[in-house]
Amino acid sequence: MKFMVVTAFSALFLTACVAPTPYNSLEPIPGSITYNGQPRTKLKKAPVGSTLHNNFYGPFGERIEETYMVMPDRSLKLVARYREPWGFRD
Repeated sequence: MKFMVVTAFSALFLTACVAPTPYNSLEPIPGSITYNGQPRTKLKKAPVGSTLHNNFYGPFGERIEETYMVMPDRSLKLVARYREPWGFRD
């Protein structure tokens, strides 16, 4: 009986660890380009699917690098965020 309980909790724990997160799970934070909604100007010359980076200091003083992708309607989608407490990557 103990073996079954341990096995059940182990399976539950492993399932929680490897559960996929939604692609759009990143929310803008203060300093993000899209924090107060999409920018008023559209990226007219940027190819659809291209990426751009935004570097800024976060609310707790850490350095943050965000990656945005240009969508077909020329809006920006936040696709990645990297936090680094001691400086930017090269």
